[in-house]
Amino acid sequence: MSAAKLEIPEAIVSALGDWVRRTAEEAAAGPSETLARTEQALQAASAELAEASSARDQAQALASARQEEIDQLMAELRNARSIATDALVGKAKDQLAIEGKDAQLADLRAQIERNVGAAAALSDARLAAEMELVGAVTARDNYAAEIKELRARLATRHG
Repeated sequence: MSAAKLEIPEAIVSALGDWVRRTAEEAAAGPSETLARTEQALQAASAELAEASSARDQAQALASARQEEIDQLMAELRNARSIATDALVGKAKDQLAIEGKDAQLADLRAQIERNVGAAAALSDARLAAEMELVGAVTARDNYAAEIKELRARLATRHG
């Protein structure tokens, strides 16, 4: 027995093909939309990432510039501290020198006062000696005059 060949009419084959295509399109429509949305989200994320990268690069450049400024300011601060320390040391040395000079001046004043006192005492002693000498000379002259007078009287009595 031979099997009878079944013939499917062309209209049914065509309708069946249309139905398979529509079903396939409908089945693919959901994943296609999801794929399109995912691609859009990926593009948006990529743009945000590029924007964030650009912002990060700018922030890094700014941080680098700020660090250079900080380094420069720290160097200037160290230099200023060094200058201030040197100035303080210099001032302390000057103060010590001034105090030393003040002590020397005080010693010199004391020496001068002692010398003036000694010179005054010497001058007083010299004046006193001169006065005594004047007194002694006057007394001698008086004695000499008296002796002369006494000799003259003695000569008149002896003579």
